[in-house]
Amino acid sequence: MESKKKITFEIIANKITCWTGSVSAFLMASLVIIIWAISGPVFHYSETWQLIINTGTTIVTFLMVFLIQKSQNKESKAIQLKLNELIAASRYTSNRMVDVEALTEDELDLLHKFYEKLASAAEKDDDIHKSHSIDRIKELEIQRNRLKENL
Repeated sequence: MESKKKITFEIIANKITCWTGSVSAFLMASLVIIIWAISGPVFHYSETWQLIINTGTTIVTFLMVFLIQKSQNKESKAIQLKLNELIAASRYTSNRMVDVEALTEDELDLLHKFYEKLASAAEKDDDIHKSHSIDRIKELEIQRNRLKENL
């Protein structure tokens, strides 16, 4: 029963999210605002007249925050899964990056700095197909250290 509720909520949330991003939803919202503004003189721009639009927009905004967040969470998961599949499928990438979204912000910043170094190393290479993954860089470091020891 619980999963049926989740599925029903997801279907409704997706439809509402798609609809609210449409031109017709924007036009309808604009029409509501225009009607509200035109009705101002009729209601003498009273506090009740102002309260109606404030309450209405607050309620809609409050509910939309949750629907948009749900939609973004789902979209983010889908993108992460697609990227994970690409990482896992490529022989030139490090599989350590598959679950990178689980890292802390500080760990991500450190990793970002490392990739900036990788990018500058890649710019220096003539071969655009050369691997610059974490694992490949570590292998190169090990080889360099062995060479230094042998010299």
